[in-house]
Amino acid sequence: MSRIQNTMAALAASNKKGLIPFITAGDPAPELTVPLMHALVEGGADIIELGVPFSDPMADGPVIQRASERALQFGVGLRDVLQFVREFRQSNQKTPVVLMGYANPIERMGQDAFIAKAAEVGVDGVLVVDYPPEECEEFASKMQQQGMDTIFLLAPTSTDERIAQVGKIASGYVYYVSLKGVTGSGALDLDAVAAMIPRIKKHVKVPVGVGFGIRDGATARAISTVSDAVVIGSRIIQELENTPRGDVVAAVAAVKSFISGVRQALDE
Repeated sequence: MSRIQNTMAALAASNKKGLIPFITAGDPAPELTVPLMHALVEGGADIIELGVPFSDPMADGPVIQRASERALQFGVGLRDVLQFVREFRQSNQKTPVVLMGYANPIERMGQDAFIAKAAEVGVDGVLVVDYPPEECEEFASKMQQQGMDTIFLLAPTSTDERIAQVGKIASGYVYYVSLKGVTGSGALDLDAVAAMIPRIKKHVKVPVGVGFGIRDGATARAISTVSDAVVIGSRIIQELENTPRGDVVAAVAAVKSFISGVRQALDE
């Protein structure tokens, strides 16, 4: 079993819900990425989603777009992100790390080269927004051969056919986008999410994490009643934007405090 699968199985066995926070690698500064990853773990994260900066993050709203722009201004690219994971693994061999991003940086490096490097540094999974399931069975197979999972997005508009396609090759977990739109937008409709999860689980045998629109512990707790995990991203980026630029201690403390509050709400 992969590190993600072991983590999800342990959570289920203890009747707990997963907390999967997202940060963009390189934001607000490259030297903060690894300390922020450790702060997320100390706050109670079960899995970390680490965003790969990209110039056209089409699924992301303005908050995460700004994070990508800041990281790109520092010249942070895929190879740097892999190095951040390597550094994180020097003192944390337990917490799964999922790289979330877009196809272009992987295609530029080459899929085989990327998979080999990702496995070497300790990546556990990849969520590539613009890799549709019908076009990346070989990629997902090669990932699994290296002990890594390929995570896919599902949305309110996903048909049963598309859900079944994802179910055939997804591993680790699937990420259900609870809103029509981009990250950080709209208000959650818990009833709509609750109605969709059984449709997904009919075809998908891996755990279901729900994200987009989760703002605080209360909304995370509400979503956790119908999901296996909650994913939270834009709100964390906003915490970073609200801390003094260059204040490492304040940024790390803000993220740790916020995640701790969400973790507490999930465990109540």
